[in-house]
Amino acid sequence: MPAARPRPGAQSAPRSPSLSLLLLCVLGALRAGSGAHLAVITPQDPTLLIGSSLQAMCSVHGDLSGATAEGLYWTLNGRRLPAELSRVLNASTLALVLVNLNGSRQQSGDNLVCHARDGSILAGSCLYIGLPPEKPFNISCWSKNMKDLTCRWTPGAHGETFLHTNYSLKYKLRWYGQDNTCEEYHTVGPHSCRIPKDLALFTPYEIWVEASNRLGSARSDVLTLDILDVVTTDPPPDVHVSRVGDLEDQLSVRWVSPPALKDFLFQAKYQIRYRVEDSVDWKVVDDVSNQTSCRLAGLKPGTVYFVQVRCNPFGIYGSKKAGIWSEWSHPTAASTPRSERPGPGGGACEPRGGEPSSGPVRRELKQFLGWLKKHAYCSNLSFRLYDQWRAWMQKSHKTRNQDEGILPSGRRGAARGPAR
Repeated sequence: MPAARPRPGAQSAPRSPSLSLLLLCVLGALRAGSGAHLAVITPQDPTLLIGSSLQAMCSVHGDLSGATAEGLYWTLNGRRLPAELSRVLNASTLALVLVNLNGSRQQSGDNLVCHARDGSILAGSCLYIGLPPEKPFNISCWSKNMKDLTCRWTPGAHGETFLHTNYSLKYKLRWYGQDNTCEEYHTVGPHSCRIPKDLALFTPYEIWVEASNRLGSARSDVLTLDILDVVTTDPPPDVHVSRVGDLEDQLSVRWVSPPALKDFLFQAKYQIRYRVEDSVDWKVVDDVSNQTSCRLAGLKPGTVYFVQVRCNPFGIYGSKKAGIWSEWSHPTAASTPRSERPGPGGGACEPRGGEPSSGPVRRELKQFLGWLKKHAYCSNLSFRLYDQWRAWMQKSHKTRNQDEGILPSGRRGAARGPAR
């Protein structure tokens, strides 16, 4: 009889098993171990590699009315299997052949059940079909304010084993001490664990991950780290964004250092990022150094900006390694003043006859400001000169607008004298 290829489950993430299927799996195991069972399936609860074949038998015990091999049938996860996959061995035994098995649909096992002619359940077995775990890798750890240690990892190249796989994070002091097992799992994702207390400073730790399931086990490489080298902190609190007087292309950003580290000897680096209200693209300012304020320049007038700040503590107790960036602070919004200059097509003033064009001056100013923003983006000293220049430009522009734009057209001609 040609062997068909049933699909115990597609090779994808396991689905959440229904309560009835779970109960069937438990029911099969209980009946197989008791003396009151009506039939038995062999092998009972087998564990197989993906791609394997299975030959199972359902044998009826005792004088069960109407329960002969010819009247029996199989279901897998509640679906009746085709009759051509079964074969009667004798009056009380029905065999089943499944080939090229795929991964289990649920980590609790697929439910193979033997039924009587009337549909009643005679026996059940759980099929565990999957892969052994692969070596976990990409372990990364960080300490929040030196009070705990959280680690996460990647569960192997393929990841999915289709079986329940247990991951244990192990750690110990490098030169002495016994192995310890982390207990607070899934704190920042499915493959993570947090060690909440009792951490030693100035002494390296060895950290690794062990993975095991029904088909085998694997162990990651050992990560060696010092708590002081992986410190992170809360985002900077109290971020305030405000206008800089009437300067329409600037915003001032101020914040407070993370309070959790105020009692420790350390330095801090900060980053700022900002975006306009209707955009998802952030622009990052890297050269803030250890200041707690910064001036954003070159912004669009009359525009709402969202601003965030984050902190990287480094040099804690003399550590020579950089820390780990905190999360970004909650977005803070502010708008730049609207520009008083007429926009394109809005009646921009042309220079009077005989007056030199301001084009070269504006180009020179633009070049200077570009250089200033590139080389001294958050320097207070440089921005004094920048503020003076911008204030002078705006005052000059307002004076020219009043001279040319406020007077009515009739009076404007009269003020210039009689026409010749």
